[in-house]
Amino acid sequence: MCRNIKTLFNFDPPATDDEIYAASLQYVRKVTGFNKPAKINEDNFNHAVKEVAKITRNLFNSLETSAPSRNREVEAERARMRNEKRFGIKQS
Repeated sequence: MCRNIKTLFNFDPPATDDEIYAASLQYVRKVTGFNKPAKINEDNFNHAVKEVAKITRNLFNSLETSAPSRNREVEAERARMRNEKRFGIKQS
């Protein structure tokens, strides 16, 4: 999985449409190999991003879990700690 695509399900508050769109854009970029598509492919590329975002939102709305919702701040702190341990760089 692309490292830039983060888990979005089961957070409180839920993932925003912007977060889902950004993950969808990263996914379509990854599978096509395009960072920015050629003009001839732009409409199809953008349509794919919108469809992936729509399907992702539908998926999130249909999923059920008994796990407690995750906290964004706690998860961000865990990521900072992992990065500090991995790269030895303290982030503020």
